[in-house]
Amino acid sequence: MNNRRKLVIALGAGAIAASLTSMAQTPAGIARIGYLNVFARSVGALQLKAFTQGLEALGYVEGKTFVVEPRWAEGDRERLPALAAELVAAHVDVIVAGTGQSAIAAKGVTSTVPIVMSASSDAVPQGIVASLGRPGGNVTGLTALSSELAPKRLQLLKELLPRLRKVAVLWCHPSPINEIELSNAQAAAGKLNLELQPIKYTGTPASWKEATRAIERNRPDALFLLDCTTLPFQEIVNFSLVQRIPMMGQQSFLPDMGGLLAYGPEIFDMSRRAATFVDKILKGTKPAEIPVELPLKFELAINMKTAKALGIKIPNSILVQATKVIE
Repeated sequence: MNNRRKLVIALGAGAIAASLTSMAQTPAGIARIGYLNVFARSVGALQLKAFTQGLEALGYVEGKTFVVEPRWAEGDRERLPALAAELVAAHVDVIVAGTGQSAIAAKGVTSTVPIVMSASSDAVPQGIVASLGRPGGNVTGLTALSSELAPKRLQLLKELLPRLRKVAVLWCHPSPINEIELSNAQAAAGKLNLELQPIKYTGTPASWKEATRAIERNRPDALFLLDCTTLPFQEIVNFSLVQRIPMMGQQSFLPDMGGLLAYGPEIFDMSRRAATFVDKILKGTKPAEIPVELPLKFELAINMKTAKALGIKIPNSILVQATKVIE
């Protein structure tokens, strides 16, 4: 047998082996679930874990009845459409979107693959679904009314810091939701006798540097983050600690990073509940027929170490509301 014939046979055997390996990895009957998140894996891994735990609670077994194809944008929303297209090309049965931006990107590349939002913000104003009761199209899941939570977060911040006056508000552009949230925050600020200093972030390193200069120049009493998933969270936390500026955000992982305070929907609970939507879809229900649901649990997280470092005494009125305290 000549060398050329041996090479052809070897290549053919390799292709067959690769095909068999691929078939072995995803046999018939195993659900292929795509998972898309704008967060970095280091931030969103627990969110994904909560989702898989939700599936396991319903009787699914990872590796036997389902596999997950995760895609992480590492904080860069520009990568989301390409990552979503990868999942569609991988022939997943359903895509779970960890954030609203992830859902928008997935919806932009497919109108047929079902999409489940596990923790979207304001899905109706963003145009992700037509309505909560009748989502229409190929998207359903859970959404938080983030723009309506801004007044509550400002109220908590004022309760924590009675002498609070000037508040720097970091918001993302373009973001229709952040614009609504900022408007709601400004309305609440008037009632709380607060002066808001809106600072726009456009997603670039230059924009972040410009934001830090504005904050240093204005010397606010606190830093208030609107619900934007592409903010450079660790950099913001580090900056607030160096500048000794108390910080309030929505994502509960912020105090884990060193931030002072966060209040918002319990994302992990929402991620677990997303499994029930996936279960219904895998059993034949169309996304358009499954109403979108709201958060059932909200979390107030406090970092006591940061409070001590900033010389802030957390009042009992806030401590009794806390669901997560980092000592």
